[in-house]
Amino acid sequence: MRVGVVGGGQLARMMGEVAHQVNVRLSVLAASAEDAALDTCDVVLVGEARDAGALARLARGVDVVTFDHELIDLEQIRQLETLIAVRPDARALAFAVDKAHQRSALAAAGLAVPRHLVLDSPDDPRLGAFLAEVGPGAVVKVARGGYDGRGVIFCDDDAAVRDALGALGARAVIEQRLTLRAELSQVLVRDVRGAVALYPLVETIQRDGMCVETRFPAHGDHGAAAAALATRIAELCGVVGVLAVELFVTDDGLLVNELALRPHNTAHWTIEGAATSQFANHLLAVSGQALGPTDATCSAAVMVNVVGAERPGSRDAAQAVTGAHVHDYAKTWRPGRKLGHVTVLGPDAHSAHVTAWKSARAFGTSAREA
Repeated sequence: MRVGVVGGGQLARMMGEVAHQVNVRLSVLAASAEDAALDTCDVVLVGEARDAGALARLARGVDVVTFDHELIDLEQIRQLETLIAVRPDARALAFAVDKAHQRSALAAAGLAVPRHLVLDSPDDPRLGAFLAEVGPGAVVKVARGGYDGRGVIFCDDDAAVRDALGALGARAVIEQRLTLRAELSQVLVRDVRGAVALYPLVETIQRDGMCVETRFPAHGDHGAAAAALATRIAELCGVVGVLAVELFVTDDGLLVNELALRPHNTAHWTIEGAATSQFANHLLAVSGQALGPTDATCSAAVMVNVVGAERPGSRDAAQAVTGAHVHDYAKTWRPGRKLGHVTVLGPDAHSAHVTAWKSARAFGTSAREA
């Protein structure tokens, strides 16, 4: 089966590392000849994800198209569906591409999301009443194009909310600021027949809008609720492939934070820690094959992201840490850029946490330890 990936980043790179194991020949549409996936895939096309001509060139050489990011044009993807199978399709992708659509659709289906308001202008007369109900302050999110904390502004008062809306200059979602007990991620994979396989629930640690650490197993007794919520969302949007549901734990229960319809940072630990990695299962799903088992093969696992510091660290030093599985994304070093990740399996989350951070610091991460 020939699978084409829109995007040549680290997710496509890790798909390429397992593609032949699941009988897939991988082609990528990379933004540049320096993208991370180039040395793991079979065929490289250079072009922009929002270039209809480049998408058509990719489609001509493959049997199915999938994605390693959501920075796409949904109308172009709808047109691509007239040429080839696209998994997930544009209808499903809208839940990740457009936060306004996501919030409205989930709320309409009776699923738990933060109190929110979709606005096209800071002059919308509904804004004042909403802020009076949820204040003080709120979270402003650009409806399209934000990721890893970009396009998300935390506001302490009503004036800051209006300033943020003006600065974004685009459709936005305004949400109530919440007091969080924890953040979780429920990742699953859904095949072309609608069968769902759930990975174990994990806890995530965020810094500056970016996930810096993932811990398995998650604390608390949220597994059944998270699994039911994620499965309902998968069926609602009709995703084929991996779906990641990021969740807030509040005093009132679980709320949906974000969705991703592709392999996700919070499931990188499955490469070493699960019977079938998220990358293998995503390719199995989109290529129409049977899914692999998603059970954990360890008692505990911790994944730490390596985020570029002011000066590069040492991959060799990171790999020298006993028990550390170091993944280098082959990116040019730059402060603030995700350069790789480290996963450690262990008898308990604490020991895995200590070792993972030791290796990540040697690699040169700028992320702050939780």
